[in-house]
Amino acid sequence: MVTGTDLFDLSGKVALVVGAAAGGLGERAAKALAAAGAIVAVADLADRRDALTTTARATWTGGHQAVENQASAHRVDVTDERSVAALFENVVAAHGRLDIVVNAAGVMLRKAYDETTLEEFERVVRVNLTGTWLVGREAGKTLTRQGGGGRIVNLTTVYAERVGPLPESAYYSSKAGVVNVTRALAGELGPHGITVNCLAPGVFYPTEMTAPLGAQPDRLRWFGERTMLGRLGDPETDFAGPLLLLASPASAYMTGQVVYVDGGWSAW
Repeated sequence: MVTGTDLFDLSGKVALVVGAAAGGLGERAAKALAAAGAIVAVADLADRRDALTTTARATWTGGHQAVENQASAHRVDVTDERSVAALFENVVAAHGRLDIVVNAAGVMLRKAYDETTLEEFERVVRVNLTGTWLVGREAGKTLTRQGGGGRIVNLTTVYAERVGPLPESAYYSSKAGVVNVTRALAGELGPHGITVNCLAPGVFYPTEMTAPLGAQPDRLRWFGERTMLGRLGDPETDFAGPLLLLASPASAYMTGQVVYVDGGWSAW
């Protein structure tokens, strides 16, 4: 029986973080998993190789991984099903198994509805929603082939069930879909002992995605004041705990859930 702090111990586990290039919450997820003892494989687009290498090196120095060859970095395009399938094959080939999958890959488009083209809308949906389904499909196949068990964590947003003040109709739509894809996969994979949950951050600043808001201090202040805690999320201190909850034995009886990490924004 796992108890106490052992509930969050990931020693001996192999974790994959998709969308882990430095600068985003995927990077923070990789670091948190490594610090909890997991061997972490990271993946992102080929043109983000340098930023992905930065994340991989951070897991080697900040985690329990003694040597570099205990970790691995991989290229993936979450809109390409062959690329996603190859990623899972390569991670298992490198590490022998897989226990945890975190999908943090995503894009944002801040454009008014009447300025957004069909191609732009479909690209956001393809990355955020279709990509989540493809990663979840291959994760489910892999974990099931191993005999079941494991954790899948998808990143959505506080905007999964509401909209914000910025014009982001494609982003809002796609992230709402991520929630129900998560629930659907949870239902299908539950009999195999695999949990599938969503982590829904509020506005974490600064990250690569929120950095442009630095040019709008009044807007940033509004976001902070909108929360019950009266501040923005700190990527360095406020994200790791909730992520580890969903990735660890601590959440063994949680599945199909959306965990909001938003300072109380969604509770108003």
